[in-house]
Amino acid sequence: MTGDKPQPVHPPFGTPEMPRVAVRGEARLEVDPEIATIGVTVGARGTDRRTALEDLTRRNAQVLDLVKSYGDAVEKLETGAFSISPEPARHGRGDRVRAYHGRVHITAVLADFTALGELTTRLADLELTRVDGPWWALRPDSPAHGEARRQAVLGAVQRAREYAGALGARLSALVELADLGAEAPAPYAMPPEPGTLRSAAFAGTTPEAAPALDLEPQRQTVYAQVNARFTMTAPEL
Repeated sequence: MTGDKPQPVHPPFGTPEMPRVAVRGEARLEVDPEIATIGVTVGARGTDRRTALEDLTRRNAQVLDLVKSYGDAVEKLETGAFSISPEPARHGRGDRVRAYHGRVHITAVLADFTALGELTTRLADLELTRVDGPWWALRPDSPAHGEARRQAVLGAVQRAREYAGALGARLSALVELADLGAEAPAPYAMPPEPGTLRSAAFAGTTPEAAPALDLEPQRQTVYAQVNARFTMTAPEL
């Protein structure tokens, strides 16, 4: 079409007049966590199935009511696996059952770390209740991820400029910018280790409320890596 401005054509490989430089940009940030996840396991034991189920239902409701009482401090509350299993009698013949064991797993995500220590202590103080965590994390849309990517790109540009400058040249155009995840499958990320509170389990409640745990949030590391390719002016060798 007449009148269109011709677009520059970049050869697939560098040329003496238009060499290419390929670099990697990296960034690593240490930031405060935004959310904390705790796992709660509610247990019950009874000599018959109905008793175990009734106790488990009551304790599960008690835990849910306690967590919900913290209002907006709790961002997410989910019930996971439920199980009820018989414990065979140690002696005797036949299908005799000694007791029934029930468990319910609950997950809570909190953004208010001030309430976290108090809530974990109150949960652990409940009968036959176990608490695991907290697991500190950032939200998927945290600005920290974008800032790390921005710094990685700036690092790639700076590195390419330094290479070009060492040859008496300057960058002329960006040919390609690729996130490392777009070029190779990212390795499976294992869940982070729990923070200060590992786990706690109590057989019964105490007359007085236990003091709230002093939990120190675990700093999070954010990585970003990019591959960049540029063309540059002819070097002065």
